[in-house]
Amino acid sequence: MTIAISEQAPRRKHGFDYTKTVLYGFAAALVLLIVLPMSWLVYYAFVDKTGAFTIGNFYTLFSDPAFQEPLVTTFVLATSTSLICCLVAAPMGWLVARTDMPLRRTVRLMVTASFVTPPFLGAIAWELLAAPNSGLLNKLARSAFGLESDEHIFNIYSFPGLIFVIACYTFPYVFVLVANALDRMPGDLEDASSILGGGTWQTAKRITIPLVLPALLAGALVAFLQAMTLFGSPAILALPAGFHTMTTKIWSLFQYPPKPELAAAASLPLLILTVILLRAEHMILGRRSYSVIGGKNSDPRIIQLGGLTWLALGFCFVVLLCPVLLPYGALLNASFSRIATTPIWFDNFTFHNLYFVFFELSATKLALYNTFVLGIATATLGTILAVVISYLTTRQAVTGHRALGFLATAPVAIPGIVLGVGLFLSYTQMPLAVSYVCKSISGVPCDTFASAFQLYGTKWILLLAFLTLGLPAAYQQMQSAFRAIHPELEDASRILGATRLRALWQITAPLLRTSVIATWCFVFVGTIRELSAAIMLFTSETKVISVLIFDLNESGDLAAISVLGIIMLVVTFGIVALANRLRIGGSPVQIRNA
Repeated sequence: MTIAISEQAPRRKHGFDYTKTVLYGFAAALVLLIVLPMSWLVYYAFVDKTGAFTIGNFYTLFSDPAFQEPLVTTFVLATSTSLICCLVAAPMGWLVARTDMPLRRTVRLMVTASFVTPPFLGAIAWELLAAPNSGLLNKLARSAFGLESDEHIFNIYSFPGLIFVIACYTFPYVFVLVANALDRMPGDLEDASSILGGGTWQTAKRITIPLVLPALLAGALVAFLQAMTLFGSPAILALPAGFHTMTTKIWSLFQYPPKPELAAAASLPLLILTVILLRAEHMILGRRSYSVIGGKNSDPRIIQLGGLTWLALGFCFVVLLCPVLLPYGALLNASFSRIATTPIWFDNFTFHNLYFVFFELSATKLALYNTFVLGIATATLGTILAVVISYLTTRQAVTGHRALGFLATAPVAIPGIVLGVGLFLSYTQMPLAVSYVCKSISGVPCDTFASAFQLYGTKWILLLAFLTLGLPAAYQQMQSAFRAIHPELEDASRILGATRLRALWQITAPLLRTSVIATWCFVFVGTIRELSAAIMLFTSETKVISVLIFDLNESGDLAAISVLGIIMLVVTFGIVALANRLRIGGSPVQIRNA
């Protein structure tokens, strides 16, 4: 529909236009949200305990065996995970996208289920399954093969066990990138190869594999990045096994006695490497491997599997046993069994675990309250911020809109544990500039300023962390929605005298209602799953569900953990289903892993 408006249409008079003030206020908030914690991180990395400049922190980091071992472990872990993900996910992506394998939609849905499962919860589920002494699979093996009580087949508390668990919840990144690349690839190219006499393997070797290779390489980088920055699974599985990764080592530096300078120095290389990997991923995916000239593309070429059909389906379901079917079964078993690691049956079925969690465990109500309050607040503020920043960048409404777009997506390069360190250092004391002003000007109430910036121990610091981590996905979804709406309607409103803010509120916002709701849902889900930043910033009064689950794991209360985990999964699946029902451009792949 086209709206024609006369150039002579009268402009309505209005009072002072607050648009610029409000819009620049949002821009300043974005800068404060991201730049401040990263600035403190850099500052602390280059000072000693007295505040003097030094590079000794980095010398300690790269020369002390206590730090060298986690560095090597993290690199080997990330590399191994990336390779395993490619070997497993690439064939699955091809089977789902390009063959006649039955139940392909079901396989995609189960991969989505592994996306929305918090990796730390998956690690706990695998404790239930493969702990050396009490794991359900080891108990089954003892019964089946007559092993001694101290013998076991599986040991999840090991380096291979950690690689396995992280790969279970990382391979979906590779799967989605490969499957999407194959879905978008026109069948004309493969048809042309077949017409010219190319067989199935020759066509795959010369056409399909080269075209999907950029997506596979990008998926490998994403898998490497996720394995490198993950905190929950290593903390649950590596620490009992007696070794550290870089994320758990950074966390340990805040245990008594705290060493914030070393933590900052250890966080900085992790941040730089994350930026490099994300840039490499962007460059790989940005390549144009082919272009189609002419009319509509043909549908993807479907390969007939013939006698291999059920073998292919079996392969997919064996893979999906590991991140979805077995862990979910273990959590349900522990939730309703008198003993968490005993298979449920009529004689040991109980609802006591649910009663204990909701009525006897004192921390549950506070954690649930904190989680939902912070989730709602983060989703609401994050969506508002994403709407306004997306408007500024797509409509080029302010000077420096490109810089704002960069800042809005920059947090995707900040690992949660690194952001937690930066926020801790930022809000346990005044910013340097404010402190300098207080000392320079007599009569300035420095104590009042100091208390205003000391947010550690309050929900505000968790809100800032969750808001920063959730912003990139929210911004990307809202930016796509804005680009789909032509600015003519806003221009018409402004010609009739409305300000930018009024046009955004009365004209554009109603058209974006569905996108806004979907964005809100995804930010909420990402918030209730976040552990890496929360573990650095919580106190006894600001504990959330993810931290409560982590604490209960240290005390060994697996039944209570399972009940809380099932609650988290039910809420997560419900909200993701709602968001996907709205058919917006976002997808669970944008939910950040904890």
